[in-house]
Amino acid sequence: MSVDLHVPPLAELRQRRSAKWRTYPADVLPLTVAEMDFGLAPSVKRALRVALDSDDTGYSAAVPELGAAFARFAKDRWDFSVEPGAVTAVTDVGVGVVELLRVLTRPGDAVVISPPVYPPFFDWAPETGARLLEAPLTSEYRLDLEAVERAFSTHPAAYVLSNPHNPVGRVHTADELTALVRLARIYRVPIISDEIHAPLTLPGASFTPILTVPGGAEVAVSVVSASKAFNLAGLKCAAVVTGSQRMADVVARFPPDARWRTGHFGVIASVAAFTTGGEWLDQLLATLDRRRAQLGDLLATRLPQLKWTPPEATFLAWLDTSAVGPDDTARALFLERGRVAVEPGLRFGALGAGHVRLNFGTSAEIIDEAATRMAAALSG
Repeated sequence: MSVDLHVPPLAELRQRRSAKWRTYPADVLPLTVAEMDFGLAPSVKRALRVALDSDDTGYSAAVPELGAAFARFAKDRWDFSVEPGAVTAVTDVGVGVVELLRVLTRPGDAVVISPPVYPPFFDWAPETGARLLEAPLTSEYRLDLEAVERAFSTHPAAYVLSNPHNPVGRVHTADELTALVRLARIYRVPIISDEIHAPLTLPGASFTPILTVPGGAEVAVSVVSASKAFNLAGLKCAAVVTGSQRMADVVARFPPDARWRTGHFGVIASVAAFTTGGEWLDQLLATLDRRRAQLGDLLATRLPQLKWTPPEATFLAWLDTSAVGPDDTARALFLERGRVAVEPGLRFGALGAGHVRLNFGTSAEIIDEAATRMAAALSG
């Protein structure tokens, strides 16, 4: 059995200056924002050190290295053949989605999303002047293809998909994605697939890139990044990937200055992660698999009021707290009485009422302490 990746002691983690560790007072365990606590992959650290030692801190130049690195990674991980020239660097996934929506929509157009979903999904379309149209997931957190078809029949400008789906951790199946693409082709709705959590597909599940399903490349683009799997969010680098001339023409309409908005260190770190980070990523996935099992045991023994479906991907747990109280009741109790911060379910849409999202991308000791505090908060 592989050894868990190292997580620094809590006192050392509290010296970090990222949002996760600066949002709450020092007595609160933050299990909120999707940052992991593990140390960086050694190959990523080496690449960044080389850049620093060389005073290499200028503007980013993602071509051709980023496309070539992601193409190798995609082939190795998912048998997904990517043309390196079809990989376009963007600042982050959110910026990539917004730039795509700026091209695909006009003010007042509808953009379909499937809540409960990552909170920025509710902001990206309005940022471009579009409006939202919801086709919620089913009660089993699968794509509701009937709801999607009803939405598509109104001729929206685009559909923004989360795959794997944040916050529920669902990895949409190849059959589901094939059916989704079929609807997109019938109703001529472009799909923007946020695949940032794809490298975090956990043991027992299999990720399908949307561009690999029949007809997917003609109607869809993928937005990808190393940032979640390798904990590089602050370095700012993602990519839009296309598989057809039709969708490449959409990306070609990005503003000319978009290429300068990606972080230089983000490109360097992403290339290193995609090229030489595979062994570390495998160790991370094994560690997260153990954290997932640990959390399941703790929920069963200490927090039986809470229900969940173990995620198939990500380091995020979607917990049903409705037995504790409505809306964000449980989240408030965990914070006020237990000094544990989790994400309130209502941030993910109305269907998030009575839920919280918990980040288990940390040490076994921190997860154990959090469960102890949360149980005490509910019994107090």
